[in-house]
Amino acid sequence: MRITTFRDAAGSVRLGVLLGEIGASDARLVDLPRAATLTSASDNVAPETLRDLLALIAGGPQALARVAALMLGAPAAATLAVAEVELLAPIPRPRKNLFCVGRNYAEHAAESRRASGEAAPTGPGSPNIFTKPPTTVIGPADAIPFDATVTQQMDWEVELAVIIGVGGRHISREQALAHVFGYTVANDITARDIQHLPGVQWFLGKSMDGSCPLGPWIVTADELPDPQRLRLSLSVNGAVKQDDTTANMIFDVATIIETLSRVLTLEPGDIILTGTPAGVGYGRVPQEFLQPGDLVESTIEGIGALRNRVVAV
Repeated sequence: MRITTFRDAAGSVRLGVLLGEIGASDARLVDLPRAATLTSASDNVAPETLRDLLALIAGGPQALARVAALMLGAPAAATLAVAEVELLAPIPRPRKNLFCVGRNYAEHAAESRRASGEAAPTGPGSPNIFTKPPTTVIGPADAIPFDATVTQQMDWEVELAVIIGVGGRHISREQALAHVFGYTVANDITARDIQHLPGVQWFLGKSMDGSCPLGPWIVTADELPDPQRLRLSLSVNGAVKQDDTTANMIFDVATIIETLSRVLTLEPGDIILTGTPAGVGYGRVPQEFLQPGDLVESTIEGIGALRNRVVAV
């Protein structure tokens, strides 16, 4: 399933499931709360499960299976054209910071070191973990705010985002993917001039309000059994800047989950950004950075696309 959060014409924020093919002009959504009021299939669906995606994830596999049955039995009166609603970030307000992995593609790590004048590492190392606060999250078509008083070097980073379904601690690599609820598209917008201030300010450089477009929906893990076989790309004003595959991650999704859960308890609804491939503006010669008016499109095959315009604030 492709599960999303949307705002309808009346301004109500709802939970929905995509019907039809990704990108189809006639794509429709099942309004899950409305479907629950119109069909007997709702008998096994607790109302609180349909409150939002965090509630659905917390309901576990049983809740997801019941929602699938509800979707299949939804009457036409419970569907809406995707073009008639506003898609929001699937989880508009995460409960805690998003976990992120830095320099997780070899070519991107190399371009970043060259741009920063850093020496190559002497060994394989381990995942470089940082976080982004919940206030960074915006929707798949929302404007990316550009504040020239904060940064002059706003950069792009398309990434596969992982949403945890079953939480836990000390999760083995072999069991890690069983803890995944699904996957979505993220753009880890970064202020490079802040990130590279003295003291290594990764957190500040990654934490601007509105610096994490997310969506357009979460594709459940059963539809993407191998997250290491996905092509991801990013374009600015139609020019392709990044194009790679998750097969080239240094640390795969399972290893990242194992690494995080060794130290902390992962919880249902946690979001993990898994790193970006080469082609960021900071690593280009000459360097390129986003400007007001730019259109950034971030795409992952089998999931969907973000289309965000940079807007001065």
